[in-house]
Amino acid sequence: VQLQAYGGGLVQAGASLRLSCAASGGILSDYDTAWFRQAPGKERQFVAAFRWRSFADWYTDSLKDRFTISRDKAKNTVDLQMSSLVPEDTAVYFCGARLTGSGGRYPTKPTDYAYWGQGTQVTVSS
Repeated sequence: VQLQAYGGGLVQAGASLRLSCAASGGILSDYDTAWFRQAPGKERQFVAAFRWRSFADWYTDSLKDRFTISRDKAKNTVDLQMSSLVPEDTAVYFCGARLTGSGGRYPTKPTDYAYWGQGTQVTVSS
């Protein structure tokens, strides 16, 4: 599956932004799809993920009150709605995917995901 993340941009603090991860060459219903972000000089950080098979979602605790992950079946996308953005949210946002396994765990490490899009820049000004 090939992934493409889009929707980033430059916004002011307090604004909202919606990112989308589009898939081609595969059907996202077979995958766990996640959003990560990476700020300059920092490691790639897990943001949220969605499992189509069970409609489960999971988040990094510090972001779950402001970020919401969802799917759009018709568009074959997984979206990340971000609200009340702060400058610390500035990063390149990546979407990743992995085939949903039979286990019950909810992966949060970049190495758990085999497929990646190119990333979209989000910049939040103060």
